[in-house]
Amino acid sequence: MPQVPAVIPLSVLDLATVASGSTPAQALRDTTAMAVAVEQLGYRRFWVAEHHAMAAVASSAPAVLIAHLANATTTLRVGAGGVMLPNHAPLVVAEQFATLEALHPGRIDLGLGRAPGTDHVTARALRRDGDLRATTFPHDVVELISYLVPQESPVHPAPTPGAGYLPEVWLLGSSTYSAQLAGQLGLPFSFAYHFAPAQLDQAVETYRAHFTSSRFLDYPHLMIATSVICAADDARAQWLSGSSALNMLQRAQGRPGPLPSPHEAAAVAMSDADRAYVTEALSTHFIGSPERVVEGLHHLVTRTHADEVMVSTRLHDVSDRRTSFELLAREWGLVTLDGGSRKGEVTHVP
Repeated sequence: MPQVPAVIPLSVLDLATVASGSTPAQALRDTTAMAVAVEQLGYRRFWVAEHHAMAAVASSAPAVLIAHLANATTTLRVGAGGVMLPNHAPLVVAEQFATLEALHPGRIDLGLGRAPGTDHVTARALRRDGDLRATTFPHDVVELISYLVPQESPVHPAPTPGAGYLPEVWLLGSSTYSAQLAGQLGLPFSFAYHFAPAQLDQAVETYRAHFTSSRFLDYPHLMIATSVICAADDARAQWLSGSSALNMLQRAQGRPGPLPSPHEAAAVAMSDADRAYVTEALSTHFIGSPERVVEGLHHLVTRTHADEVMVSTRLHDVSDRRTSFELLAREWGLVTLDGGSRKGEVTHVP
């Protein structure tokens, strides 16, 4: 097994997955229960994302959901992974997350992305001006931060509840664009390996090459986000992965829907082309027993020298989802043998 740094926190990205036979309301309740569970297991962060017009995702209003999750937990960092900034006025996002930080000091993360998080029609409805290229993203990030950081000459308009209520601001990305911007602004950077594995090495190199120290960071801070399905053994994990496989295929074919069950997935006859697409789509997911998953994550950390890892686990049954997080936490070292939590820090034993 590859050598990794002694302390690598694990975190969770949750999409409030709507499973077949369930409802968005139930998905949000499941997400809340999952936040409580992963806090007890020692994960460091719990992020929710901004997606719109997606039948399998109930997370469309991150700030609202984060307020609820932070209220249900006590020590877990809760945040957005992310807010799609081109969909919003920077002042609105600044005020939302400053309010969250005022309510839950030291526990709020604001991850910013530039993708629409939806289809073009919905993006136009969100943005109103029809500009889907996000050409003002760098300016908008700087403007947003200016509302949050105390200034010698206060900015106008002045945000409420005011400058100084500062969440931890991250940039998210799946290419070198946000990697370079994060480096230039001296912000922590989270790379979406599960979206763009081919861009990983170049994005990581770009981030570190362009990093300039700031009031936020003295040194680069990198988190890699990826997809994980962990089960008691490889066969069980592969069976559970059928849900994601079919859901990806349905989206690619223009037939999006709630996340199907493994039984529903197994009943679908796929063509050779369909199977090839699914195999490629899942090729960078870590699927298997705890030992297999952790070995793969260790390789990823060794390859990138990541400071943190964030895992996304989309499973039809909420109990399978929780089991996946439990097995990973124990194998990674977040949970001690007596069931206690190490509070987000893991000591690896090669």
